[in-house]
Amino acid sequence: MKKRFSPQQAKSADRLGYLWLAAGLLCWLFAANGVWDFPVAAWFAPLFLLRFTRSRRPLGSFVGAWLAAVIVTVFWVIESHFYDPNHIISLTNLMILAVMLISHTLLVVPYLLDRLLAPRLSQMSGLLSTLVFPAGLVAFEYINALVAPYGVFFSLGYTQYGNLPLLQVVSITGVYGITFLLAWFGSVSNEIWEHHFSWPRIRTVAVLSSAVLALVLLGGSIRLAFFARTTQTIRVAGVTASRATYERAMDEASPDSDHPNRSRMHSAFLSITEELLAASQREARAGAKIIVWPEMGTWTLAEDEAALIEGGKALARQEHIYLEMAYEVFQQSPVRNRAVLVDPQGQVAWTYDKTHPALGADSSIPGDGVIPVVDTPYGRLATVICIDAWYPTLMHQIGNRGVDVLLDPALHWVGVDPWGTYDATFRSIEYGYSLVQPSLKGLGMTVDYQGHVLAATDYFSTDQETIVASIPAKGTWTIYGLVGDLFTWLCIASLIGLALLVVSQSMRKPKSAPTPMASPSMGNTEEMQEMGTL
Repeated sequence: MKKRFSPQQAKSADRLGYLWLAAGLLCWLFAANGVWDFPVAAWFAPLFLLRFTRSRRPLGSFVGAWLAAVIVTVFWVIESHFYDPNHIISLTNLMILAVMLISHTLLVVPYLLDRLLAPRLSQMSGLLSTLVFPAGLVAFEYINALVAPYGVFFSLGYTQYGNLPLLQVVSITGVYGITFLLAWFGSVSNEIWEHHFSWPRIRTVAVLSSAVLALVLLGGSIRLAFFARTTQTIRVAGVTASRATYERAMDEASPDSDHPNRSRMHSAFLSITEELLAASQREARAGAKIIVWPEMGTWTLAEDEAALIEGGKALARQEHIYLEMAYEVFQQSPVRNRAVLVDPQGQVAWTYDKTHPALGADSSIPGDGVIPVVDTPYGRLATVICIDAWYPTLMHQIGNRGVDVLLDPALHWVGVDPWGTYDATFRSIEYGYSLVQPSLKGLGMTVDYQGHVLAATDYFSTDQETIVASIPAKGTWTIYGLVGDLFTWLCIASLIGLALLVVSQSMRKPKSAPTPMASPSMGNTEEMQEMGTL
């Protein structure tokens, strides 16, 4: 005789569903690319959320997961200080909240797809059913990166920063490969749990998923151990002016006032520039061949920009260095957020304007979106500015172009320190170049093409930030640099294929109650349906 639930048992199962939602939310709060992230939380957030969504009707599961996304959005905005606390109800704050909520809503859609497709696919193959969620999360992270104002910032894969053996897989798949592994772990674990750890039923999916993860870690370890950098190195430096100089200059200039005093602004900006030039000269005489200023390392009036560049030319020519001056051109709003590279002959090698000004934090005019590349005796150099490195469609320009060193002047704020810098380091492994990223108001870092940190210093813990490192003069080729987002498109194609498979099977069979599926809490889907809990 078929077992039936009592009303008390059904209520108990219902409560357990909310317990999984609470556990998933708690893990997601600390795996949201925020300052309080814990790598282990990213492995378990999808598992608990899947436990919840599998125990509810599709609409109820989506609403529950979406409400969790709302809480995560608000939590992230608060922990990242990405709002004005003095004007909570403001157009900028509401716009930022809306954008972040849209991003997190997109990341909830894979849970709905899993709820709709996985139970039906499990009737054919438990392995196929576990692939819906990871393929869906990769697909919607990619969509999010294309449409959101902050690129691929909200990738689950970023939470694994520091795990170098695992991170090496991004040289093949991009950061989406790590997202897939995290999501697949959650999906497989849920499959195992639903089948009550019955080895005959879970053997295939458990062995295969474990083997893939082991292979990724083994391959990454081999890459780190046997393909370490062997080329000659060059000394590079990133410099800032002192915090006292910046604060004094801002007080004196007050460029945001309604009637700025241009004479005072000129004097205040010049004090920063002179200190940067002096710091650059000091590092050049210590042996640095490439020197980089942070994003908006200094400011200049439009009429003084030529003099600023001439000062950089004179220093580069005198010390025989490559000097990238990053600065803001102050003019009638909007401004220019610019990086100019001067070569040892005193010639301007490139002028680059930031392609993606940060929504709510940067009012500069976007550049033309072309990443400049220059061949030098110290390798092939390229540049972007700060969060430009979070945009895959922009960074794909570097793929297969033999870039050895990326100069990425940055400006962060305490709310995203150090994650804003960590995220940019993934590009180094993806494309095989060393990264030099001095940061104003944040963590400045230099890493090689395997993700090893060569030098780092935090603006908030030092009076004058200087990063000095010896980096490989030659980068390396990567599969990701050659094929781009092929893995991502394979995930998208797989998701579409799985959906079509479910549709075709539904059209072939007469309409009837679905085959029983194990419930996350107790019993099976058929029994839960009878009790009205699905």
